[in-house]
Amino acid sequence: MGEKFYISTAIAYTSGKPHIGNTYEIVLADSIARFKRQRGYDVYFQTGTDEHGIKIEEKAKQASVTPKEFVDKIAKEIKDIWDLMNTSYDKFVRTTDPHHVEVVQHIFKKMYDNGDIYKGEYKGLYCTPCESFWTESQLVDGKCPDCGREVGKSSEEAYFFKLSKYQKKLEKYIEDHPDFIQPVARKNEMLNNFIRPGLQDLCVSRTSLKWGIPVTFDEGHVVYVWLDALTNYITNIGYDVDSQTDQFKKLWPADLHLIGKDIVRFHSIYWPCFLWSLGLEIPKKIFGHPWLLMNNDKMSKSKGNVIYADELVDKFGVDAVRYYLLHEIPFANDGNITYELVLDRINGDLANVLGNLVQRTISMGNKYFDGKITNKGVNETIDSDFINLINSLNDKLIEKMDAYQISDAITEIFNVLRASNKYIDDTTPWVLAKNDSDRDRLETVLYNLLESIRVCAIMLKPYLPDTSDKIIKQLNNEVEDFEYTSSNIYNLGEAEVLFQRIDKDKFLKKM
Repeated sequence: MGEKFYISTAIAYTSGKPHIGNTYEIVLADSIARFKRQRGYDVYFQTGTDEHGIKIEEKAKQASVTPKEFVDKIAKEIKDIWDLMNTSYDKFVRTTDPHHVEVVQHIFKKMYDNGDIYKGEYKGLYCTPCESFWTESQLVDGKCPDCGREVGKSSEEAYFFKLSKYQKKLEKYIEDHPDFIQPVARKNEMLNNFIRPGLQDLCVSRTSLKWGIPVTFDEGHVVYVWLDALTNYITNIGYDVDSQTDQFKKLWPADLHLIGKDIVRFHSIYWPCFLWSLGLEIPKKIFGHPWLLMNNDKMSKSKGNVIYADELVDKFGVDAVRYYLLHEIPFANDGNITYELVLDRINGDLANVLGNLVQRTISMGNKYFDGKITNKGVNETIDSDFINLINSLNDKLIEKMDAYQISDAITEIFNVLRASNKYIDDTTPWVLAKNDSDRDRLETVLYNLLESIRVCAIMLKPYLPDTSDKIIKQLNNEVEDFEYTSSNIYNLGEAEVLFQRIDKDKFLKKM
C-alpha cells in the first residue's frame, strides 16, 4: 500500500436529524478520501456521532425516552444519511461505545495524574446548545458568540484543564506552521480572537448532568462533552494511555480533521493542548470548511428553512446532490442552496455539458462504426490542443485537491467536458460521415472524444462515483490511465441518459 492518509470529519451531534448543511461535510470528506485512494494512498476515513451532554439529556426528557434510546435513534438516522450519500468511510464511531468510554476515563485520569487537571469551582456563563462556557467579555450583545442564543449563569464544583499552561507553545506552533489551520482567515481568527488575548483554564467536568462519561475517581462528576468528543480521533484507532496498537502507530497523527468553521476553536486550541498533555503529536491540518446557507440564511429548524439530504435525493438522485454540494460551495466562503440553483446546475452542467456529450458521442460511435472504434491517427492541428488539454487535467486536479479546493477541481474536469462539446462543433462529425474519404478522420475524431470522456469519467469518480461507473460501462473500456492513450480499443455499449433535464417552472410550481 502507499503512503497513509488519515482523514476525519467532526462527529455529528445526536440532537436531531442532520440537514443538508451537516451532510455537506461528510460528502466533502468522502471526495477527498476517494481521490487519495485513487492516487494510491492507504486511506483511513473516520466519522461518527457525538452522543453525550446536557442538550441530549433535555431532548430525551422531552421525548419521554432514555438518553440512550434517544441517541440510538438519531445515530441510526445519521448513519443512514451518510450511507445514502454513498460515502466510503472506514469506521463510524459512537461516543457511547464502551471502548471509547473506558479510554476517555483513562485519559482524564492520566491528565489529572500529570497535574494538567485540577479541582475547583466554576462560576460563569453557559450556553446549553453549544455546550460552551463563556466569560462576560466574550459574549456578543450579551449572548453566545457562536450561536447567538441566551446564556445562563452556572456555578458548580468542577475539574479544570490547564489550557493556560500551553498558551505560548500553541501560539508559537501556529505561527511556525502557517498551514496548520486553514483557510488562513480561520487561523487569524484563532490567534487574534482567542489565543493572544490569553487562554483561560478549561472546565472539563460537570456535576449538573448525568448523561456523560463518569469521572472514575470522583463520583458525581462527568467528563465535559468536548474532552469526550475530541478524543474519538484517537480512542477509535487503538490509543490507550498505557498501550497503543500498531494501527494507532501507523495512523497517528491524523493528516486532516475536516470540520465546520464554527468548531475550529475546539479543534485548534483545546485538542492540541489535550494531545500535548498526553505526550502525543498533534494533527497535521485542521480545515474549517464554510457553511451551506439556505437562501443566504443560516439553516435552522426554528426558522423553518431546513432542507434534508434524503428529500433532495428523492427528487434529484445522489450524484446530482453530491455535485451541487461539492461544486457550489467555495473554498473559503459560505455557499448557498435553493431549489432554483440546484435545477440550474442539473440542467446546465449535468444534463447538458456532461450527459449530452456522453450520449452524443456514444450514439455517433454506434451509428457510424457499430460501436467499434480505434485510433486511425488522422490528426489535424485542432487535435493536439485538445489532447494537451486532456493530458494537463491530472496535474491541475492534484494541485487543487492538495489545497482542498474541491469546487475548483470539479471545474477543471468540466472545462475539459465543455472543450469536448466544442470539439464536436468544430470537427462536425456528421459532415465527415457524408464522405467515405473522411471515414478515418471521422473515426479519429470520435476516438479523441471517447478518450476525453474516459479520462473525465475516471477523474469524476471521487465526486460522482455512480455516474463515473455508468459512463465507464457505456464506454465498455476498463483502461484506468489518467491521460490520453493512443492505442485504446472501444467496443461501445448502448448510449443511456445520465441526467434527465427537469422542467424548472413545472417543478417549482409543484413545490
